[in-house]
Amino acid sequence: MTIDFEKSNGLVPVIIQDSRTQQVLMLGYMNEEALEKTEKEGIVTFFSRSKNRLWTKGEESGNFLTVKKISIDCDQDTILIQAVPKNTVCHTGSFSCFGEKDTKGFLYELEAKIADRIDRKTEGSYTYSLYQRGINKMAQKVGEEAVELVIEAKDSNDDLFKNEAADLLYHFLILLKAKGFSMQDIEEILCSRDQ
Repeated sequence: MTIDFEKSNGLVPVIIQDSRTQQVLMLGYMNEEALEKTEKEGIVTFFSRSKNRLWTKGEESGNFLTVKKISIDCDQDTILIQAVPKNTVCHTGSFSCFGEKDTKGFLYELEAKIADRIDRKTEGSYTYSLYQRGINKMAQKVGEEAVELVIEAKDSNDDLFKNEAADLLYHFLILLKAKGFSMQDIEEILCSRDQ
């Protein structure tokens, strides 16, 4: 599908969404030239209506938006770009033009951070040091955290229970990465089940 720029006098709205968390970050506009530049460079470029020129998001602040996926809506007059923001997106300093960071997508950010620490072989990182110890040690750690969670579930200290649940989830994400899977793989299985 190709975008129909003629439908709206050469400019179409572009929704920017964090590719990891799915949080909507901002809305901008593109003309055909801005879309071509974005596709070619992999960095989001808009057409600024106030400046009447192409404007690459982050050209002054350094807070670029790295493109992961570009989609066009069914009417071919709106673009959705899933991107990774380098830092804050809004000119006010807020994470998103629609407010602060949404914690609902945090697990995907955590998954990306774990993958980054492992892929970059980050020395001094607990995540990478556990990964280096091998699959057996990672699996053992998940088992230990699961047992600790079960123990805390039988008691009435909610804070300890929540902390053990967080530890289990964190170590599970490390194990998923080591096995070559992602949370999305697990979500797809859960979605396919008739609960």
